[in-house]
Amino acid sequence: MSIAYQICTRCIMDTSDPEISFDASGVCNHCRNYDETLKTQSISGEEGRLQLVRIAEMIKGDGVGKPYDCIIGVSGGVDSTYLAYIVKKLGLRPLAVHLDNGWDSELAVQNIENVLKKLHIELYTFVIDWEEFKDLQLAFLKASTPDSEIPTDHAIFSLLYQLADKFKIRYVLPGFNGRTESHLPKAWSQGHYDWKYIKSIHKRFGKVPLTTFPHATFFGLVWYRLSQRWISVLNYVDYVKKDAMKILEKELDWKYYGGKHYESIYTRFYQGYILPKKFGFDKRRTHLSSLICSGEITREEALEELKKETYPLELQKQDREYVIKKLGITETEFEEIMSLPLRSYSDYPSQGYIYKSPLFKAAFSLYTQLKKSSGIRR
Repeated sequence: MSIAYQICTRCIMDTSDPEISFDASGVCNHCRNYDETLKTQSISGEEGRLQLVRIAEMIKGDGVGKPYDCIIGVSGGVDSTYLAYIVKKLGLRPLAVHLDNGWDSELAVQNIENVLKKLHIELYTFVIDWEEFKDLQLAFLKASTPDSEIPTDHAIFSLLYQLADKFKIRYVLPGFNGRTESHLPKAWSQGHYDWKYIKSIHKRFGKVPLTTFPHATFFGLVWYRLSQRWISVLNYVDYVKKDAMKILEKELDWKYYGGKHYESIYTRFYQGYILPKKFGFDKRRTHLSSLICSGEITREEALEELKKETYPLELQKQDREYVIKKLGITETEFEEIMSLPLRSYSDYPSQGYIYKSPLFKAAFSLYTQLKKSSGIRR
């Protein structure tokens, strides 16, 4: 039974999210969750500044005698670059970590090199085994779920966990911020922390053993979370993306790459071509809806943006040819992948049952309360 089309009256999320719900005013659950989340995740203005200074002093104190006092991930994108900028402004000594998964655009590489050189931040680059990673990406495409970016996401945070542990760095500072990264439907992507889910897809559709791929098991994640502190620094500043971009362009010779996470060629093609054409999911809805709620753009401006192509058609054509060639498949094989029946996270073995259990929810609630009482936001 098809669901009647509806779009949120506040943002631009719609029934392309099959699990969306609306209140009597037509406002979606994502907007309501946004308001609640900001109460617990973000502190702006002078209070945020003072909290951030206190956090920085705490990190510096813990880092005495160590080569680095914190660790950050860098991709060449605006969020991670602005994070590096803020971290250095605070007088911290970060180790910057970059995962080279074979899909970096030239502009992303240039951004990383220019920015870290100007900020005097040391870079650790992990070059992923291409044959392993290519096989895993193909496995996810053949699994026909809308979350083929999970292998990259899982490898990135696993690498941060592992390097923090290796260098005895207690503080990991991710580039996440609640104001501009919300409205994320689970039906569009989930399982980023779920190694069992990743392994089950690879076991069914993959061929190359994953011997060097950075990963974290469930119990490994528990250990890392208890022994490390992840603090989203951008939740303590008045983060306005367009203003941040101007600062980065002026002070660090940073250049914009055209879209959210489009610093990666594969991400650009997956989000801008495969997701909308195969699944009917336009990731711009989530990104623009976040900016509407944060007051950075109007709903009318967002709707006008949606009328445009996800990115230039000629570049889509070039990316399609490049991705097919780099993955080592034929045009026919790619079309077969695009035509496969749609699947979801729940169609494959996973750890989802653990996260839904009362015991886990109680433990996570306690963990969240302890972090809240310490004054540290996620």
